[in-house]
Amino acid sequence: MKDYNYKKLRNVGLIGHGATGKTSLAEALLFYTNNTDRLGKVEEGNTVMDYEQEEKKRGISLSTSVASFEENDIKINIVDMPGYFDFQGEMYQGMRAVDIATIVVCAVSGVQVGTEKAWDYCEKIKLPRAFFINKMDRENADFDKTLEKMKNSFGMSIVPIQYPIGKESNFSGIVDVISKTAVKYNSKTSKVESTDIPDELVDKIEEFKQMIMEAVAETDEELLDKYLNDGELCDEDIYAGLIKGCAQGEIAPVLCGSALKVIGIKSMINSIVQCFPSPEHSLPQKAVNLNNNEEVFIKPDENKPFSALVFKTIADPFVGKISLFRVMTGKINGELTVLNPNKEKQEKLNHLFFMKGKNQIPTKEIVAGDIGAVSKLQYTATGDTLCSEDFKIIYDKINLPKAVMPMAILPKAKGDEEKISLSLSKLMEEDPVFKLERDVENAETIIWGLGETHLEVIASRIKSKFGADVILQEPKVPYRETIKGISDVQGKHKKQSGGHGQYGDVKIKFEPRQDGELDLQFVDKVVGGAVPRNFIPAVEKGLRDCISNGVLAGYPVVGLKATLYDGSYHPVDSSEMAFKVAASIAYKKGLEAAKPILLQPIMNVQILVPDSYMGDVMGDVNKRRGRVIGMEPEGKLQKIIAEIPMAEMFSYATDLRSMTQARGTFTSEFLRYDEVPASEVGKILDEVRALKEEA
Repeated sequence: MKDYNYKKLRNVGLIGHGATGKTSLAEALLFYTNNTDRLGKVEEGNTVMDYEQEEKKRGISLSTSVASFEENDIKINIVDMPGYFDFQGEMYQGMRAVDIATIVVCAVSGVQVGTEKAWDYCEKIKLPRAFFINKMDRENADFDKTLEKMKNSFGMSIVPIQYPIGKESNFSGIVDVISKTAVKYNSKTSKVESTDIPDELVDKIEEFKQMIMEAVAETDEELLDKYLNDGELCDEDIYAGLIKGCAQGEIAPVLCGSALKVIGIKSMINSIVQCFPSPEHSLPQKAVNLNNNEEVFIKPDENKPFSALVFKTIADPFVGKISLFRVMTGKINGELTVLNPNKEKQEKLNHLFFMKGKNQIPTKEIVAGDIGAVSKLQYTATGDTLCSEDFKIIYDKINLPKAVMPMAILPKAKGDEEKISLSLSKLMEEDPVFKLERDVENAETIIWGLGETHLEVIASRIKSKFGADVILQEPKVPYRETIKGISDVQGKHKKQSGGHGQYGDVKIKFEPRQDGELDLQFVDKVVGGAVPRNFIPAVEKGLRDCISNGVLAGYPVVGLKATLYDGSYHPVDSSEMAFKVAASIAYKKGLEAAKPILLQPIMNVQILVPDSYMGDVMGDVNKRRGRVIGMEPEGKLQKIIAEIPMAEMFSYATDLRSMTQARGTFTSEFLRYDEVPASEVGKILDEVRALKEEA
């Protein structure tokens, strides 16, 4: 592979709604540029970009993948990202590696939820964007209608720089609006041939060219003067203005074609070269200079010392860990020892390569602006910075979505626990959105993801990559017990069996804590030595041992106040053990007499939804035994603040998505414990009994 400087690079991300043909478009680009000898098809499971077993099985992209090709001395990196919402963490990672996102839109379906989300995310991170209207050969495909929808949704910055020749099954070529040239795809020879612009399109192309000139002129004062004075701009000025306007996010060029029929692919490549910004025009990256702890903004520059951001990790059970990174400054050639400032460790970069799907293409050099990979880094994770010792900086972390759906994971076969534990830690390296926690109380391993499919894929990967079968089920709810009433009881332990006996006697008052704290409050009010001082800690210890098991269903007891005020002892037979037993007798009697109740964890839930779904979402909160606390606008959305019992939240990620057509999102965190309604107590106690019987 040739040497490139950053002006000769283009880093293009493919994003958008699921099933719009992003992977098929990447395959068409690779096929057209002779990087593959046949056109990879998703349904046949032979694509370069979707190479994982799980991706082939499901027919959707689950991971971000990278491939590159060359055109007229320009190297173009294509980063293909999943469109399915459970895997948007992959999109967030991939977006840190590109200079422009191409949002792929289906010419039949038009603007969908994933299209809106992709646009909003680009807006949020101020990333330049373009559109590719795909599937122009399909029945009911309509370029003009789709373009109109896009303008209505995203504003007037949407500028078509291409126009289709023919419709649906007669779709055969592309008109380049700026150069006013047309090409047709010859299906017999699989070649692109120049052709005349059809007469019926001449006026339309002229109208679109005027639109482009106006859009370009508005981004630059010099070009505006030229346009106002001359009434037009030359093509060179249009291309320069388009790159600048695109880089600033003020213009979003629109391309079109059919990935499956490889129509419009040549025109797309030309547009990437002529109209898309190179790393030279990319936004400076936010970083912290570690020498003085100051915030700095860094543009790609090959003359500075080396620095790079690791945007993705692949955990391969055979090859080991592969780290994909984008070089921000400087270059790497040959072996290099660099600093990972996030971990304060040194890493050796050898075995450098470029990725083409899963294939590795070795290289000696990777320059600023380019995307490369290295294997077997010891300490480095996704989102870490790598830099030279004389350029100590940390790039801004990747803001990943928060995992919101938990599932308990269990081995199918005994003895697989260690294998599963190892595979989970490997998969967490690969997918930093996915979280793991151990629930010691319920003896469960809980995995967290963005939705049901996300967690199912993790379970499938454990099997396919590491050979262990697992079961996923709803986690157990960590209920608690407490008391509502007051009791005053005696706990007496007396045992005589020849030789030393056992004697402990305590009188304890049990009541609820009034200060809202959950820990046991032990109060010593013994006077006159009724219980000797040396035995009082044993009483407290006995109670603390007991509160891990409540009297209703065996859940830990919280919010308890125990006042030891009296008792008696035997000068010979009393011991610490005897007083511990006496305390446990008092505890059981005391709690049973003091109106024990069950408590449930309540979550503070913040839900973001468009106005039109407010009624449905609030109605659903009520069905879940929750209550709405407040509402406030947040950008274009409404934020609903609610309190919902944890037991009703396990499937919420899936339910909210189907209720709001995937437009709603939420976060939740533990708030407090509340009493379980009487109508639910019986069900919970029955479940506990059933589990005990099973065990």
